[in-house]
Amino acid sequence: MQSTYIARQAIFNRQSKTVGYELLFRDSPDNKFPEIDQDIATSKIIIQNHIHGSIKAISMGKPAYINFTEKSLINKYPLMFNPSEIVIELVSHKKVTNNLIKILSYYHEKGYKIALTEYDTDKQWDDLFPYISYLKVNLDNVNPKQLSAVVKRLKAFNVKMVAERVETRFQYLSLVEVGFDYYQGFFYHEPEIIEGKALTPIKAQMLELISETFNSPLVYERIADIVSHDVNLSISLLKMVNNVATGTRVEITSLKQATAYLGEDKLKQFVSILALSKLTTEQTDEVSKQALITAKLMASIAEHNKKFSKVADFAFITGLLSSLEVLLGMPIKEIINTMPLAKPIEDALTEHSGLLGELLDFTVDYITGQVHGLAEQMKIYELSSEELHQEFVEASLWCQQLAG
Repeated sequence: MQSTYIARQAIFNRQSKTVGYELLFRDSPDNKFPEIDQDIATSKIIIQNHIHGSIKAISMGKPAYINFTEKSLINKYPLMFNPSEIVIELVSHKKVTNNLIKILSYYHEKGYKIALTEYDTDKQWDDLFPYISYLKVNLDNVNPKQLSAVVKRLKAFNVKMVAERVETRFQYLSLVEVGFDYYQGFFYHEPEIIEGKALTPIKAQMLELISETFNSPLVYERIADIVSHDVNLSISLLKMVNNVATGTRVEITSLKQATAYLGEDKLKQFVSILALSKLTTEQTDEVSKQALITAKLMASIAEHNKKFSKVADFAFITGLLSSLEVLLGMPIKEIINTMPLAKPIEDALTEHSGLLGELLDFTVDYITGQVHGLAEQMKIYELSSEELHQEFVEASLWCQQLAG
């Protein structure tokens, strides 16, 4: 069986809320498909690895945008999925034919949503508008200024426009004016840096809480004091104690007692996750999810790998804090100055250096599908592709359960 590598990229609406994920399936870290027909490679990998069994976890319950060639559509591979779970992305098409129209009509009638990709503004694609739900435009190939006439023609068919390769907030705002409905790439590029921005008291408090939970030894009284300043955090902490104390009755008389009852391991993860949620807005919710998955996957790799075992104690918090720059809109070095973190964590977050920095970069590259050099790294680190895939799925499922 071919090994499977999965990358995903979020798709946002105009309110910066996640509406789906494009899933990228590969059979090697180098994005090569040996001994597999290029026309059916993606679909064959899906079937061989039974990816439909974990697709909800990977796409966090949102629709999964999956690439299908015309030939794979003829072979009816999309029928393995419920129409509500996926969006069919038509790829590797050269021109509109009667046969292609017939195929798309078939899936359209069955309730599947279809996205036309690789769009080049040629009017021949207008014949497909009655059967598609999304028109994806790669901004590297098409100037948005050329799309005004296209936007007018699309209105009659209720087709949503999706912009790919959106890199800056300024670009995003200009695309809203053009008429785009969804955006791909936003939040996954350079963060918007706001000069001179200061942390609000509540955000400073949450960063302090995260820092305290990863000090050694833990000072339960200090953590309890920080939690006590926020009603929602206090309630959440007590709920956690109740969840842990399954089948037994625990009488908690103070927040200090509650923190001590949880113990170090659970307290470190749960409290830091709660604090992270307080830093998250609707616009940065996807970034928060990515940080949680990164944290969980880094911790799993470090736990099972000799190379990274030395930094296992720092792995989770490093992944958790890896998106602070985007969450807070401030340079990471300024944020780190407010947190008493261990030197290896600081170096990993600010310079991407040291063993912890290696683990952070490798994990982020794996999740986001940056495949260049990944195969060589996996050999060096003695990592199994099958185990990595399984741990990624488990991290995604864990994050989904937290959100639920």
